[in-house]
Order: sequence, then C-alpha cells, then structure tokens
Amino acid sequence: MLVCVVVPVRDDGDLLDACLRSLARQTRLPDEVVVVDNGSTDDTVEVARRYGARVVTESEVGIAAAASTGYDSTTADLIGRVDADSVLPRHWVAELVRTFEQDADVLAVSTNARFYDAPVLAGTVLSTFYVGAYHLIVGAGLAHWPLFGSTMMMRRSAWSRVRDVVHRHDRMLHDDMDLAVHLGDLQLAGQGRIAYRHDLVAGISARPLSLRNGPWLRTYRALHSFTVHGVDGRPWWRWLRADPAGVFRRLGLTHEVAAVDVLSGGGHLPVEVSGGSADDAADYAVDASAGAADDAAGARETPARSRPAPPRLFRRGGRRRVTR
Repeated sequence: MLVCVVVPVRDDGDLLDACLRSLARQTRLPDEVVVVDNGSTDDTVEVARRYGARVVTESEVGIAAAASTGYDSTTADLIGRVDADSVLPRHWVAELVRTFEQDADVLAVSTNARFYDAPVLAGTVLSTFYVGAYHLIVGAGLAHWPLFGSTMMMRRSAWSRVRDVVHRHDRMLHDDMDLAVHLGDLQLAGQGRIAYRHDLVAGISARPLSLRNGPWLRTYRALHSFTVHGVDGRPWWRWLRADPAGVFRRLGLTHEVAAVDVLSGGGHLPVEVSGGSADDAADYAVDASAGAADDAAGARETPARSRPAPPRLFRRGGRRRVTR
C-alpha cells in the first residue's frame, strides 16, 4: 500500500523540522509527505522542501480546510495525518500500515501520545490526563474510538466517502473530531470501524495546556464539533445506534430509531451510509408524509422499513495490539 503523510501547518517552521526529521527516520518510509502551508510567514515552506516534502498551499485559514486540502491532494492508499509538533516513533508508519493490512474493517486508526516538552515528573501525569481524558470523554460521546489528529491514519477510500460532508470550512470545530463523527457514522452503519493503538506512542507538544492557547476556546470547539452535526452528534443518539449490548434491539427500539433517523433528514449522511438508495430515501419521504397525515387522524403507524443492524461496539477476539 502507498502511504502519504499530511502535515497541515501555519508558522511552525521550527517544530516542523523535528516532525519531518522523525518521518525521515521511519523504518518504513512514507511514499510521500505533503505539507499544507496555511498562510505561513516564517520558513515553513523552506523547511518542508529541505526534507523533500511536497508543498500544497491552502489560502483559507483553518486547520480543517488545510487538512482536507492535503487529503484531497494525494492518491495514496493510506493517508496519515500528524501536526507540525508531532514527533513520531521510528516504527509509526510500519505499525499503522500493519494495522490496515491485518484488518480490512479498519477505516482509520489513531495512536497514543505523550508530551515531550513537559517537566519530567509531571509529563506522564499531564499526558495521561490530556490524552487519556480526550479518548475517554470524546469516545464516550461518539460511542466509538475518536481520532487524534496529531497521530492518525485512514484509508483513502474512507476519506473519499466523507470528503463532501466534513465541515472543512468551519474554523470553530476540531477537524479530527468532525472526521471521527463522519467515519463513525460508517461504523455505526456496520461499514467498518475506527481503531486505537494504545501501544504505539507518539510525541506531541504540551502547548495545548498553555493558557495563551485558550483552553476555554478549545473546550467550546469540542462541544461545537458535536452540536454542529445536529441529532447525529448527540451522544445518546449515537449510543442508540451503536447498541453494544444488543439491549435496544431486543426491546425493538433500534428499528424505529433507524426509520426516524432517515425521516428526520439527519443532515450529513450520504445515501450509501444509511444503507439505502435514492429511491429508498424518496420512499421514506413518502412514508413521512403519510405518517403526518395519520397523526392528524390519531392513527400513526411506525415505518416498517428495516436497515442493517448496527455492529456491536466491543468485539472479542481478533488480532493482538489493536484495541477494539
């Protein structure tokens, strides 16, 4: 499989140098590195070219726009994504490629991370709190593993399915969380899954913890990354769709929920994600109109159309080193 690593960056030449150096020392070199210059005024472009990276320019300021442009620019089978402050272990590319080779169901995978510039004694605690809390809290809201933009990789085929529905022009959200929502919709529809490699640890800067970087703004963006998706971003709705223990199926709730999902025009799901065709969507619209008329008569019937049962969130067995 061909591998491309995308690095969206704006005025981070010094940190980019260390990031690209770590990519140049991989045991399995990426076939291409794309640095997306998002309006830098420092030596970012010069640093990128010094390491042989292909430089792509995105004039629309925002990491979501820059990252999406980078993903669109490559034809590689696997698209890695790191930030300018990421420092990767030497086997990062090789291990993530192996994850995809061993499991065809994996749409995307992210890894663990540790702060490399925090005080020695506090570094482990801060890393566990920041990275661990992110995966725990955001994962609980998504009903599946999230993606961590500092160290992740996805199939190009997965990106192709969601590239037209991600919020690439919204500067007020976290692009990795937005991407996780959309790829997670595929997982909740039984069309793949997001994986997490806890054993593979990348280095990241502790600058997100700085008060100068607006922790409250980051928190707002995290909340916005959910609310911008409407009902599909609501945690309780996603857990209903995931139904990890099969409780809702046994109670007969998921059938009705799936129908309402389509009838409500969930907002951002492509037709193929919801498991139907354009004709099916039209049929649902007709059913919705009929249902409204029945409501007025006091005799509404629950739509009887079924959709593929969602997968269980936790599955036993499988290959070692990939957290399920």
